[in-house]
Amino acid sequence: MSTTALKTGIAGLGIIGSRVVDNLREKGFEVSVWNRTPKPHATGRVESPAALAAACDVVQIFVRDAKALKEVVAAMAPSLGKGKIVINCATVSLAATKDAAKAVKKTGADFLDVPFTGSRDAAAAGKLTYYAGGPAKLLERARPVLEASGSAILHTGEVGSATVLKIATNLVSAVTVQALAEALGLVEAGGVPLEMFEKAMEHNANCSGLVRMKLPSMIRRDFTCHFSLKNMLKDARYALALAAQGGMEAPVITAAAAVMAGLEVAGRGDEDYSVLAEHYIGKTEKE
Repeated sequence: MSTTALKTGIAGLGIIGSRVVDNLREKGFEVSVWNRTPKPHATGRVESPAALAAACDVVQIFVRDAKALKEVVAAMAPSLGKGKIVINCATVSLAATKDAAKAVKKTGADFLDVPFTGSRDAAAAGKLTYYAGGPAKLLERARPVLEASGSAILHTGEVGSATVLKIATNLVSAVTVQALAEALGLVEAGGVPLEMFEKAMEHNANCSGLVRMKLPSMIRRDFTCHFSLKNMLKDARYALALAAQGGMEAPVITAAAAVMAGLEVAGRGDEDYSVLAEHYIGKTEKE
């Protein structure tokens, strides 16, 4: 069987899932799709998660949270069985990942824990990085599907390891953007043009790909969604839960989560998480 003969399903047609579908089809895969909110004109649409699992050899799941993952896996279960692979790409709690793996394995199907890093543009370009937890042999079977939308696949160990690493790396992303937002507020309060801060950062050891991606749009106050505030807040809360489980304090992500929560309450949850800047800049011109 050629790699593209693997019938592939995508559950969840949001910012990332819809672009993964495009990449799979461009690479010659036959793709079926299902979305919680019906998309009647979606090519390859099926009516339910069970129909998706029945039609496919491999199913990638791109849902928002642990509750949605549990519901989708439960709905797929009657159509799962030996030879089928379920790949969870949603960032959820460690407990939810392990519960999903158990539920899938009970059906005789196989499960991989494969969250990703990379936002809207990386997904569109087929340049996601996948963190993959699960047996190495199983990952090799699923690799062609992941390579259709990913430029790197890091095997992290057993199921659950990839989830922990994704939560940890998102913690770093959240607090980096929180720090940028605070710094912009400080620069503005000091009467220095925000564009000068961007120039200064280009020559600073702290500059990074994330800084270069987020800082210009933060200065423009353009918060077009690449990765939503509500999803970053969700992941921050998973990080806090892991910290509590390990008996450790996490003051930096605690502070960032508090600001994100306030912005979500203010109706900014669907914007990019760089909207953190709105808590700090624009104050001078309003006074």
